[in-house]
Amino acid sequence: MEILIQIEELTMFFMSIYLFSLLNFKWWWFPALLMLPDLGMLGYLVNDAFGAVTYNLVHFRGIAVLFITYGLVKGNRKFMLVGIILFAHATMDRAIGTGLKYLDGFWHTTLSTESFL
Repeated sequence: MEILIQIEELTMFFMSIYLFSLLNFKWWWFPALLMLPDLGMLGYLVNDAFGAVTYNLVHFRGIAVLFITYGLVKGNRKFMLVGIILFAHATMDRAIGTGLKYLDGFWHTTLSTESFL
């Protein structure tokens, strides 16, 4: 089952690349921005709970969909770009086995229910 989930996530990642291509930004914007959502990890400098909230905020695909939808409604390519990057990054992370974080530690995620700390 795990491999099926990884394939599903990779499929959504490739869909994100396709959606990005429809925005007509220069191609290098995609790889340049792809890791930016990991800045959400900076919240862990405060404590585990705050870090989990900041990390999950930028890795929750629902937020990405809201950005994409708002961009579509307003005709704003930059909002669509933010949403696509957030979505692509979240699917990429899930494809490699990292999920949303629980409040008790960075390695306790929705995809690995054991805490490694």
